[in-house]
Amino acid sequence: MNTNRHPWIAALLIFNGLLILVPLMVLGNAINWPASLDEPASVNLPLIVEQAGSVRLGYLVYLIYSVLFVPLGLAVVWLVAKQGRSGVLLRTASGFAVASGVMRTIGILRWLLPMPILANLYIDPTTDEATRAAITVTYDMLNSFAGGLGEVIGVGFFAALWAALVSYVMLRDGTMPRWLGVFGLVVAVLLTAGLGEIFGLDMGILLTLNVVLLHFWWWAIAAVLLLRPKFGQA
Repeated sequence: MNTNRHPWIAALLIFNGLLILVPLMVLGNAINWPASLDEPASVNLPLIVEQAGSVRLGYLVYLIYSVLFVPLGLAVVWLVAKQGRSGVLLRTASGFAVASGVMRTIGILRWLLPMPILANLYIDPTTDEATRAAITVTYDMLNSFAGGLGEVIGVGFFAALWAALVSYVMLRDGTMPRWLGVFGLVVAVLLTAGLGEIFGLDMGILLTLNVVLLHFWWWAIAAVLLLRPKFGQA
């Protein structure tokens, strides 16, 4: 396997892990994100209008971060695959990486497309209370549906399965250090914490921890590629 691509993959892993800091800082300062995701329409919709520029910038960068999960996930699959013999497990992992990116994109687009429209209608002084009540119901349904697709299905299910399959192949085939495979399996288990929200559980701390550990796993893979380039070769 040609190692010339390894520095580029390492750079992508490092870059995407750092990119999440932009929405954390921009949206965190503007609307107290991600804690604001649980706030009602009466709190979030006026904030979306008041902080329109920051909301647009923060979620646009977050969208880029999430879309990049697809090439990143496929690149990691390529790294652990033996040349000419990727196998059904890694082909399935590739599908999960794409599905995760699609679900994440749908989840984030709610804040860039329909939510600003609802927000402007909500704060419009000519809007009556009955219409505001309908907007609130629409907000709650949209937030629950798109949030479930992005955070629960995209991250808690598809990304977790991608990480689990990739890590298993790392351990099975030895194309990367075994500790990276163990690390990845831990990340995969923690990513499933998002599924707890289906049952009404508050998984806030675990959701934060899994994102942090996922990025550390990416950086660990990047470090191995840069410092020990023999790994990932056929």
